Amino acid sequence: MERQNVNKKIVVACGALVAAFSMTASAVSNNTISFQGEVSTQTCAVTVNSDSAPVVLLPTVSTSALTALGNVAGATTFELALSGCSTAETVTNVNAVFSGNLVDTANLGTLSNTGTATNVNLQLVDSANQPIDLSSTWTSTNNELAIEAGQTSSSATYSVRYYATGAAEAGTVAGSVEYAVSYL
Repeated sequence: MERQNVNKKIVVACGALVAAFSMTASAVSNNTISFQGEVSTQTCAVTVNSDSAPVVLLPTVSTSALTALGNVAGATTFELALSGCSTAETVTNVNAVFSGNLVDTANLGTLSNTGTATNVNLQLVDSANQPIDLSSTWTSTNNELAIEAGQTSSSATYSVRYYATGAAEAGTVAGSVEYAVSYL
């Protein structure tokens, strides 16, 4: 009889452990980290404005330039450059990849402002002067960073500008984007 009670206690304890692990596994599945990368015959060093940890400073603009949804102002260029690449025998297609931090999907995939100004976001613009929607990871399809045959470097110019989500109120504006290049 005592042995049956011990066995029942073991079964109950095992059941409780399985239930606890199941709840933990269930909770963890909602907190997924995805990893992705590339393996390529070509690799290069990547810099922005000749800096590996760049800060792009936009000009101060008046709130009167950002009075309504969709107004843009203060466009500032930045250069994404590749160097130290293997000498290309033929043209190597390379594209920029941007992934926004705190993206405002309701406002054309602009970067939400983490500063103190209100109704102002940041909008990236590609090398063809088209707005970049960062609602999901954006990969260019223009091959603007293509490495020409016999070359070991390349560059492309992008820009960032203020984007009004309503009548702007004065304050600081800040945002960030992660960048990479794709050789595929």
